[in-house]
Amino acid sequence: MNNATADLGWIWEKVCEEMQTIASREAVDRWFCPLRILTLSEDQVTLEAPDSIYRYWIEENYLPQLSSALAKILGRQVRVAFPAAPSEAKETAAEHPRKAEKPALRTNGVSETISSDGLNPRYTFETFIVGANSEFAYAAARAVASAPARAYNPVFFYGKVGLGKTHLMQSIGNEIRRLRRSLQVQYVTCEQFTNEFIDAIQKGALLRFRKKYREVDVLLLDDVQFLVGKERSQEEFFHTFNCLFDGSKQIVLTSDAVPSAMQTLEKRLTSRFEWGLTAELLPPQLETRLAILRHKMRSLSIAVPDEILSTIAERIQSNVRQLEGALNRVAAFSNLHPEKLTAGQVQVLLKDLFSTNSAQGVTIESIQKQVAETFDLRLADMTSKRRLAHIALPRMVAMYLSRKLTTCSLAEIGERFGGRDHGTVLHAQRVVAEKLQSEPRFDATLRELIEKLGNPQ
Repeated sequence: MNNATADLGWIWEKVCEEMQTIASREAVDRWFCPLRILTLSEDQVTLEAPDSIYRYWIEENYLPQLSSALAKILGRQVRVAFPAAPSEAKETAAEHPRKAEKPALRTNGVSETISSDGLNPRYTFETFIVGANSEFAYAAARAVASAPARAYNPVFFYGKVGLGKTHLMQSIGNEIRRLRRSLQVQYVTCEQFTNEFIDAIQKGALLRFRKKYREVDVLLLDDVQFLVGKERSQEEFFHTFNCLFDGSKQIVLTSDAVPSAMQTLEKRLTSRFEWGLTAELLPPQLETRLAILRHKMRSLSIAVPDEILSTIAERIQSNVRQLEGALNRVAAFSNLHPEKLTAGQVQVLLKDLFSTNSAQGVTIESIQKQVAETFDLRLADMTSKRRLAHIALPRMVAMYLSRKLTTCSLAEIGERFGGRDHGTVLHAQRVVAEKLQSEPRFDATLRELIEKLGNPQ
């Protein structure tokens, strides 16, 4: 091995080490370590990969991060390139299976996941605690489960992390499977859908992949926001959506944001997501949080004093998953030290969860006040109808932060900004998100605002 080759090997080792600060160790071992640098010039690095799927996966998921890692190691910006493949034989074989040497059945790959419907029997309507925050979404889910593809189609549930979107979606699937055994139901996360799509290309199994998702009666796709920025995956799902919808099959989707707020999601997908019913899940109110804890307590067969349940419900306000996790922790401690379960001990036991949630005690009023001070405006400008540029942008920033840092709905935020509608708030989200991507100084200003509001990111 000559020195030049050794140097390239060392550079790639350092790049892989740098990528571990961005991606998981498993992802780096699988997708980056098998690559090697073929050539390195002043402005370009050419990478050799085992096959075209590596190029596709990296270009879809990590090209900007890989470019940054190379720039950090080399001390200059370089363009990442892959040598042109002599043929795309595997993808061609997938499109024309009679030309393939073998059928796509493998011992590890797409075929292993085809037999599973992805449903967790623990998620049912009976175990979903309904409150004012979720009653509309719950009613819609019930309607879909009783009349698939006839009540609402598609259905799009959105809300922040840990509010029960997955539980509600899986409840639909389990109820349909119980009532209509002849219907084929498939639950899948968007990340899994994308990974299976990549595997299908790699293994020449696109027809099998498409058969799995385009011939079901009910498709439940979780975390649609994972499609953002993945052009080929969006293209694939676009055709899957059309196939199912045109065949009067039920489609249920979830996301952490309303469709129109997802940046870089293709407009044709956004419009289709909004064809049917869109329902938001909001953080539960205190009464609902207590009901969730009591239900969880019964399922764990433990007894926790009301005082402690109330403390947990009051301190953890915006995430059902954290509520249940806190109770699990208390239950484990109670089993080991039942005599030590006191309110004081619970404060110590859950201090990390309590401190995280205390940082979320930001109100729309405090945001409006801080933004007005930062941009040297009157507080009244936050709710006024004036559209001057030096007022309009700070007001949109305040709306953006209100959505990010509080549990208020779009309609509530609009109302608190002078009676504006939810569309105005969504427009503010898009404008601010675009400025954050294009203007580093603006991003720094926003981070300073968040820190001043007591919610450092």
